[in-house]
Amino acid sequence: MKAMRETVMKEKDKILKKYSTGKNVIIFFIITQIFYAFMMFITIPKISEYSEGMKIFDLIPTGYSVGYAEKLLEALGETGRNIYLFQQIPLDMFYPLFFAITYSLLLYYLFKKIFKQNSRIFILSIVPVLAGLFDYLENIGIISMLLKYPEFSPNIAKITNIFSLFKSFFTTMFFVLLIGSVIIILIKKVKKRARLE
Repeated sequence: MKAMRETVMKEKDKILKKYSTGKNVIIFFIITQIFYAFMMFITIPKISEYSEGMKIFDLIPTGYSVGYAEKLLEALGETGRNIYLFQQIPLDMFYPLFFAITYSLLLYYLFKKIFKQNSRIFILSIVPVLAGLFDYLENIGIISMLLKYPEFSPNIAKITNIFSLFKSFFTTMFFVLLIGSVIIILIKKVKKRARLE
């Protein structure tokens, strides 16, 4: 088991090392932002028209109660639920993949500028992958709730909420790593410039 884990990690490092170039990061970043913009400015506002002021599941990083989930599904009505299921969810099945690829490559790219190649810090470049994984699990839960309605399962709502919380945790962790890496790189550049002067 340990040997298999080490092999997987080596392969992951090999792939990230090969593809974590500035050009690839930019290309994937643009694709990711297109999906994100489409959801934020088109499909999510469409759903929100039917939610009676309630935030949809994707936009509640701190989680939601079983009661909230049931009220939201009811508030959306048939039209809102259909928009969620047939417009928002299909887009959100692509976004986590591109989020995971883009930001894993970005972290690895930034880590290369700060740390030695054998540093254990590089393992943290999988944080966006974990965020993407829990985003998919969250989506599966949301799909299940939408398809089952008007039948409502408190257990599915609870499990989906847990996935949402983990998605938020790993997404926040990614941004902390990103900001921290950028700050370290800027400090290094300032120090280098000061030495040259």
